[in-house]
Amino acid sequence: MAVGADGTRGVCIVLAADHFGVGAGGKVAVARAIAELRAGRPVRLFATAEADRAVLVIGAEAFDGRLAEAFAAVGRGLRLVLPGPRLDKLGRPSVEPGCIALAAPAAPQAALLALDVEAALPPTVPVTPATGRERAALDLLGLALVLPAAVVADVAADAAPGLLTATTADIAAYRKARVETLHVVGRARVPLEGAPQTEFVVFRGGEGLRDQVAIIVGRPDLSGPVPVRLHSACLTGDLFGSLKCDCGDQLRDTARLMAEGAGGILLYLDQEGRGNGIANKMRAYHLQSEGYDTFDADAALGFGLDQRRFDFAAEMLRRLGVRTVRLLTNNPQKIAALAAAGLEVAGDERVLGRPTAENAGYLAAKRDRAGHLIDLAALAARADD
Repeated sequence: MAVGADGTRGVCIVLAADHFGVGAGGKVAVARAIAELRAGRPVRLFATAEADRAVLVIGAEAFDGRLAEAFAAVGRGLRLVLPGPRLDKLGRPSVEPGCIALAAPAAPQAALLALDVEAALPPTVPVTPATGRERAALDLLGLALVLPAAVVADVAADAAPGLLTATTADIAAYRKARVETLHVVGRARVPLEGAPQTEFVVFRGGEGLRDQVAIIVGRPDLSGPVPVRLHSACLTGDLFGSLKCDCGDQLRDTARLMAEGAGGILLYLDQEGRGNGIANKMRAYHLQSEGYDTFDADAALGFGLDQRRFDFAAEMLRRLGVRTVRLLTNNPQKIAALAAAGLEVAGDERVLGRPTAENAGYLAAKRDRAGHLIDLAALAARADD
């Protein structure tokens, strides 16, 4: 019983941190670290919770003169961690992440090596293999959907105690935890043009930084193969009708075809720009306007062919009662991912978009470099219809 200053009485309930999920530790620490890095603030990264050394981590795009001074004041061994594709662009062929020592003035040097696609690394500058913590720093930046270039410095365990802390094990386990904690937060009927019998089911969890949506079209028979499309969000194509891709056409045509048939499920996934995020997608689009193809543009920024994962999509389908799918896709990675996640893929069908002068190179690159099952002759025939 608690007594207030005015003499009133009430019940005081004491709750431990575990009641609020804080005791979940790892995934909470990583979620907070993601928010800090997106806000341009550094975090501390330990190999284990008991380690006596840490690294300070900040994204290179946020690393300025003020932060350079702060890093120098508390740490040593200032360096830039870059993924293999970015090192390739700098003239150091590599499939693995590596580190480049930074010298004063560090901020302009880091920005040049991380962002300038015309930059080259002098042959006399060594590149050392990235350690586990340095690789984890890149993973953390990937989760935060910022540029995959990390500035790090070694610090003592008690240095910069006010900064948020995570461990490499926390980061490695984070994606799995996001799949395991997927849950429905809302659902409602939403009639669509061409598909009036449609229900939206919103899940929290999975990849990205927003909710995921399952769009149930009609009344699909869950006892047999269910027509399914995994559609990664594309703001420019889905909403604004961009001519640079075929995403919007695939999205709307799939919903219409499901409605005309026996129904199906369309998963709308927060994986903009092949999992790179909208800001990096716009950076890549700028490079494409200068002559890069879609994959070379991503590589110049430090990204591989595709950063997306689909294990959480398989879990969404399981939560909806789906066990066997007929996948509507051109991407063999999606077919393999659902099969690897334990769903039976009874078949797959192609989804043709609208060919345009602006997306011809994009479609050809997806076919030739990423193995997408795109029949350019069939697309050309569609253009003639």
